Amino acid sequence: MKSPKKITALEAVKLVKDHDTIVLGMAASEPKEFVKVLHTRANEVKDVKVTNCLPIENGDFFTNPEYKSSFSVDSWFYTATLRKVHENGNISFIPNHLHLAGKKRFEHTKPNIFVGAATPPDKHGYISLSLSNVYEKEACELADIVILEINPNFPRTLGDLEIHESEVDYVIETNYMPPIIPEAEPNEKDIAIGNFIAEKIKNGATLQLGIGGIPNAVAHALLHKKDLGIHTEMFTTGLMHLVKAGAANGKRKKNHPGKHVACFAFGTQELYDFIDNNPSVQILNGNYVNDPHIIGLNDNQVSINTTIEVDLTGQCASESIGHKQFSGTGGQADTAVGAQNSKGGMSFITLYSTAMVKNPETGVKEEISKIVPFLKPGAIVTLSRADVDYVVTEYGCVALRGTTVSERAKLLISIAHPKFRDELYQEAIKYGFIGA
Repeated sequence: MKSPKKITALEAVKLVKDHDTIVLGMAASEPKEFVKVLHTRANEVKDVKVTNCLPIENGDFFTNPEYKSSFSVDSWFYTATLRKVHENGNISFIPNHLHLAGKKRFEHTKPNIFVGAATPPDKHGYISLSLSNVYEKEACELADIVILEINPNFPRTLGDLEIHESEVDYVIETNYMPPIIPEAEPNEKDIAIGNFIAEKIKNGATLQLGIGGIPNAVAHALLHKKDLGIHTEMFTTGLMHLVKAGAANGKRKKNHPGKHVACFAFGTQELYDFIDNNPSVQILNGNYVNDPHIIGLNDNQVSINTTIEVDLTGQCASESIGHKQFSGTGGQADTAVGAQNSKGGMSFITLYSTAMVKNPETGVKEEISKIVPFLKPGAIVTLSRADVDYVVTEYGCVALRGTTVSERAKLLISIAHPKFRDELYQEAIKYGFIGA
């Protein structure tokens, strides 16, 4: 069997040709060295399309508008940098549900080159794609050229993300540390929301948690629970703490009992040390992990996600502020629907009741309600009102499952900030959500 050829990052970018489609590993699996030098080909190539997701390294190839005739970026999930450079005109968002993100994208555009971060091969010649298998293994199987940045600092994770070195064309030997996300310290609102959710979660439930203050508060509030399971899109530091504390062992899971299932991991170095060669953690293909049918196979599956704005009928705008793309759909709809497919399952959408927003006319920041009669013009509905279940703010938790528009409007007003409740009620009457 052939072995991959060792090259440098500068040699790797010389493999890029006009009109190529390059797919990069997502988040912590992004190939840092390749991204840093891709712009050096700007004067030699044109119309190169780069597909990424939650990029960490702000490469010149997409942040510098001078290179936009050479490179464009199509992204499954925006970051602050992508939001900022979107106005350059060569950045565009790919609408998706995570479990079909790779499948649909690759049916539309075949990857010519895949580049990602990975571990060195083991004694049998197998390389682990380490921190993400959302779409990475799919891309490896389809790409004409596979390039991996081999790094001994990345955790060797297990699941179905191992590929033999004979299937890799080139490797770049690197030694940087994987990117980390510090643990967000929950504030008072996070703790209140976390407690509202935790009191509804039973021993033996299976969890999907994201990252940030609210999910961390939920995880902390669950440390006293027993026999929790994990079937989640993202394996986080908060979920690791539940396993280490003995609260999560997966004993009662119907699907993959005793295993903590995810399709990518992103967090602290402690998390990476924990998942390294840990057979209890399975990083499986995102097409499988986030399939709502698969999610629903575990009893008492709990999904916890955040949103930006909720209207009085229950529509959740979680990825845009008005018409401006803010983040991405990710797996919110996947996991929300999947949890409700589960026997005893629950889906929670969380948000603070208010936000401080700059008035475009005065320039002064004003407090606004995030529970509104109508979403902002152009807002993207990430979770439809037909798929919303529980909604939680720091003022309470309400169940919208099966309710009428009138009932849910009253319920949502009850967890809005008190200063906005009367106004919201009058608007609900005005627009016919509630009878006069």
